[in-house]
Amino acid sequence: MKIGLLIYGSLEILSGGYLYDRQLVNHLRSAGDHVEVISLPSRSYLRHLPDNFSGALKRRLANLPLDILLQDELNHPSLFYLNYGLRSQVQYPLVSIIHHLRSSESRPAWQNYLYRWVENRYLRSVDGFVFNSDTTRLVVQSLVGESKPSVVSFPAGDRLRPDLSQEQIVIKAKQNRALQLLFLGNVIPRKGLHTLLKALAHIPDHLWCLTVVGNFEMNQPYMSRIMMQVKEYGLEDLVQFTGSL
Repeated sequence: MKIGLLIYGSLEILSGGYLYDRQLVNHLRSAGDHVEVISLPSRSYLRHLPDNFSGALKRRLANLPLDILLQDELNHPSLFYLNYGLRSQVQYPLVSIIHHLRSSESRPAWQNYLYRWVENRYLRSVDGFVFNSDTTRLVVQSLVGESKPSVVSFPAGDRLRPDLSQEQIVIKAKQNRALQLLFLGNVIPRKGLHTLLKALAHIPDHLWCLTVVGNFEMNQPYMSRIMMQVKEYGLEDLVQFTGSL
């Protein structure tokens, strides 16, 4: 099959969603399919909206010799209107890969009303869905119903053999030392690092330490909030920030 995957930026971006897409591409190619990655420039949400009226983008997609076009739902602000015109020009189906909806994130109600309106139109513009969880499936179906074909393709599993035996884990758990915690994820509000810090601030200092691994530059105001929170709680010696690894 000839498959297109439409994303923002590079497939090598360090996030769980891009890792999911990257693994999907590797699997399809290893199965003998031809996969073409179509990259759109990554900009702010509002600057993506004019893409819907780009004749050059519509022609680019319409002229691709594909059997199917996969679209990462992250690209919905560029496609919520364009897809309707594209569907009338192509034979291949449009299938959206959905990790989570932007309108499901915590923010002022008026902002989510706008995001939900745009996402709703986008979701109705495609022919089917690939969900990463049952929760995502239920959220989408609550907006657009269950009429479109879909599949839930879970993103992960235990891929690595543990280095520790069950006995070693028991011994380690009984050691009289601080519990070493790892937060792994890009530092953005919906990952909940602020909630973790608030909880840890109530636990005696000698019982824990925390290492935070992830991109600090995706949301600078939130990262500043995190650093202020660490200082406010007096956790400077207990929380280590490494950046992306």
